[in-house]
Formats: sequence, C-alpha cells, structure tokens
Amino acid sequence: MIRKLKSGHYRLYSRSVNPHTGKRRNLGTFDTREDAVQHEREIQFFKRRK
Repeated sequence: MIRKLKSGHYRLYSRSVNPHTGKRRNLGTFDTREDAVQHEREIQFFKRRK
C-alpha cells in the first residue's frame, strides 16, 4: 500500500497489519511514486523466490 505524505514523499506500507501494534509496517519512504512502486515489485519478487 502506497500513501502520499504531507511532505510530498510516498511511503510504502505492508499489506497486512502487524498483530502486535495493530498498524501496518513501514517498508520505506521514497521521493517519487514510481520509486515506491518499483520497490514494492522487488519485495514481491523476493517473497516468492526460494
């Protein structure tokens, strides 16, 4: 999940909620939305790679 911050940056959050805090994990902050989308693709690629 990508959200735009007030500062103009984009933050990538995990899709699932952290059971300990009840919030989504921060997976990184990026200057552009394209950078955030690219990083999300990289995460999904490595999650399914064994």
